Amino acid sequence: MTRRQMRHHMYVALQDDDKISIFTMNPSTGALSWQEDVAIAGGPAPLALSPDKRVLYVGRRGSQEISSYGVDQQTGSLSLLGTTPLQGEPVYVSTDRTGRFVLSAYYYQSTAAVHAVDDDGVATFPPVEWQFTAHGAHAILTDRSNRFAYVPHIANRGPNRIFQFRFDERTGRLTPNDPPFHGPEEYLGPRALAFHPFLDVVYFSDEQGSSVTAYAIDAEKGTLSPLQTISTLPAGYTGNNTCSQIRISPTGEFLFAPNRGHNSVASFRVDDTTGRLTAAGRVGTEPVPRAFGLDPDGRFLFAAGQQSGRLASYSVDHESGDLTPLETYEVGNNPMWVLMTTLDG
Repeated sequence: MTRRQMRHHMYVALQDDDKISIFTMNPSTGALSWQEDVAIAGGPAPLALSPDKRVLYVGRRGSQEISSYGVDQQTGSLSLLGTTPLQGEPVYVSTDRTGRFVLSAYYYQSTAAVHAVDDDGVATFPPVEWQFTAHGAHAILTDRSNRFAYVPHIANRGPNRIFQFRFDERTGRLTPNDPPFHGPEEYLGPRALAFHPFLDVVYFSDEQGSSVTAYAIDAEKGTLSPLQTISTLPAGYTGNNTCSQIRISPTGEFLFAPNRGHNSVASFRVDDTTGRLTAAGRVGTEPVPRAFGLDPDGRFLFAAGQQSGRLASYSVDHESGDLTPLETYEVGNNPMWVLMTTLDG
């Protein structure tokens, strides 16, 4: 399939509209075309795609369920495979690196969970793990080795900690590491995370700190050591602000984090030896940019305004990481997740 023929697919979860909107993206221009809406009751919010791209997992916050959808490899359309009841409201969903397990985090239930996936790709009940951590659990991901998992907890309604687990990819079990958590000395509120594609470094967006913190990962122990904390805000800004999600480009050259309050997306250049960050600037975006995504080539960024219901698109400068505004699209009420992929069909 040539680049000219390729079409990237985007899935936008609209919690208050009870639907996922599917778009295609022109990989040369970044232009979006609406394809279809998929009705999903119960407040669809966090999304995760299986490593083989054949199943999309949807966390339904209102109905407290995870639904598994088959992904048509030609069109990107979704078909329901099964739905699994939960014991709480999922705020984050991911898969391990093998795709055999679905991991999820529960802000209000103070929990990290793991569900096994059956032969059809459906997350099954009961969970393999229902591990209590603390209030404010906001995300869960396994590292590149698939041997460790991390669960950040914000600061104002949580303990300002990153819980560290050993992960068994055969059984899906989580075992608290030694020590079981890292507690930042500053009032940061780690919320979301992104792994460097080839360095043993992980980046956390700091909700209360309005910053990004880079951590070195001990390759043997899986424990974290802080490398650097860098602000997402311009010097002198004194207004209210919190950070939300975080994304790193596929090559590891650039990292992005949105500001809710300042209403911008901050860009950083990433040192390919140390993983340290250098601020590359920021660009204004839609009000309250909670969810955003990068296209699979790292050439375009899309930020969803939770308050405005619009999606703003930007081109990414391949030298500097600067963002240039392109188009704005109406998407709907309370966009909570933006997921992009290229299908092989």
